[in-house]
Amino acid sequence: MSKQDKQQQASRRAFLFNTTASAAAGVALPALFKPGMAQAQSTSAGAPAIITSDAERPVAAQGLQLGDPRGDAMMVWSRADRPSRMLVEYSLDESFKKATRIVGPYALETTDFTARQDLSKLPGGREVFVRVSFQSLNNDRALSEPLTTRFTTLPCFASDLSWLTGGHGRGRAGQDIRFQWGGDTAGQGWGINPSFGGMKIYEAMRQRAPHFFIHSGDNIYADGPIKESVTAEGGQLWTNIVTPEVSKVAETLNEFRGRYRYNLLDDNLRRFNAEVPQIWQWDDHEVCNNWSDSKDLSGDARYTEKNVPLLIARGARAFMEYAPMRPFDATESQRVYRKFCYGPLLEVFVLDMRSYRGANSANLQTQAGPEAAFLGREQLDWLKRSLASSRATWKVIAADMPIGLNIGDGKTAQGLDRWEAVANGNNGAPMGRELEFAELFSFIKKQRVRNTVWLTADVHYCAAHYYDPNKAVFQDFEPFWEFVSGPLNAGTFGPNTMDGTFGGQVVFQKTPPAGQANLSPLSGLQFFGEINIDAQSRELTVDLRDIHGDSVYSKTLQPRMG
Repeated sequence: MSKQDKQQQASRRAFLFNTTASAAAGVALPALFKPGMAQAQSTSAGAPAIITSDAERPVAAQGLQLGDPRGDAMMVWSRADRPSRMLVEYSLDESFKKATRIVGPYALETTDFTARQDLSKLPGGREVFVRVSFQSLNNDRALSEPLTTRFTTLPCFASDLSWLTGGHGRGRAGQDIRFQWGGDTAGQGWGINPSFGGMKIYEAMRQRAPHFFIHSGDNIYADGPIKESVTAEGGQLWTNIVTPEVSKVAETLNEFRGRYRYNLLDDNLRRFNAEVPQIWQWDDHEVCNNWSDSKDLSGDARYTEKNVPLLIARGARAFMEYAPMRPFDATESQRVYRKFCYGPLLEVFVLDMRSYRGANSANLQTQAGPEAAFLGREQLDWLKRSLASSRATWKVIAADMPIGLNIGDGKTAQGLDRWEAVANGNNGAPMGRELEFAELFSFIKKQRVRNTVWLTADVHYCAAHYYDPNKAVFQDFEPFWEFVSGPLNAGTFGPNTMDGTFGGQVVFQKTPPAGQANLSPLSGLQFFGEINIDAQSRELTVDLRDIHGDSVYSKTLQPRMG
């Protein structure tokens, strides 16, 4: 960590400690919010706090989350324990003397008391201080303890085009960028173990002070019951915090919601959420294992609710309530795929490989269409247009599943291998879901889209893959890298075999020893990925890091210009 990073981290901790301690000690709070105060500017230090009964105060036990960071906007999420109203202040100085105050949304039963407020029209490259409270609907003088955080905005094409003419503060390339990614939280029965220190990898990530984090999917394991104790590798005992909602597979809406509430019992995760803005994807375990139109739960005795579309609806509802996401638009309010521009260095394209897929099958269709869909036509065309129009040096594509790894899903009725991801294990010309990616890769080559990097998780080990057309069956594409991280707090498996259609080469992988699988976090085989982009050289460095934050693999990529 650089000296500047350490100074920023120390300053951040001091701010969070001081504001939290002040609130706990009863220091004066801002003047009470009233309807009509949205976006009002405050120039006073605030009125004296009015004493109310603690029983009347809402409680925000799940803390804060920051999400969908843009150069000029940030989503702020929190949850109350009762009907209340979210109140938000933000300021460019930590004294909050000139704060913008927003009377935010109601937190009601209909959203499990979750609420979010978008902070917009923020200045690029500035530190922003945020304070959130909930106001009781029974007594407007009863406020929750304030939650505080701070973040630094990054440049955004939409609000800052000065880099085009070299007018940026740090030169044409803007500022250095650090971000992380990973997936798979609380899976395979490895939940929150206080004696282990909880979900320790989130603290390791927080310590490195990234600008943002991409959660690559499997934010919860709705289909994975968590028991009080589990025997781990070597006969070690793993003990979990257990709540009623995680003790069985999730079927009701409350049980899906309870999975997210469970994760937020972890101190490490709550600290991470409050300091690191996140971009969420989703995958199968937000609902149930390997779900698609072919999913059949009739033989799974754990489920009394066999209606998969109903489970998908409940799982999606809970995901949207707890994800710190910005609703896309009225036409598709639950849309997950989206993009984020971060100045001249970086644009991130977030995919949804779950919602638009056809049924899991042998994946051998010879023509594109609904049965062979993985991204789906609308998302695929959006991605092509977005990549072609991007002006960023690096185009990072965040995928919830790998491209070339063979990921099975049992057998079809005809006894053929059924596949969960893109690859179909036949090492031949593109078929099935591979057809979409052959179209995409050819388009990228034809349109001269440079410097694409794919990031993913899902397979519960870390790896670096190089896709080489010279070693591929399908060769109409430019070479590119795919990096795999995870799990964050789940069982470690692997490795998967690599399909040869797109010439994937395994450059690095770190997996359990041969013959071992589903290793607990006790093994240390938990991984996250980190990317650092240097503003001056424009080099992109990828590190795959372990549960302690130590790099187990590093690769620096040089940008290809023109």
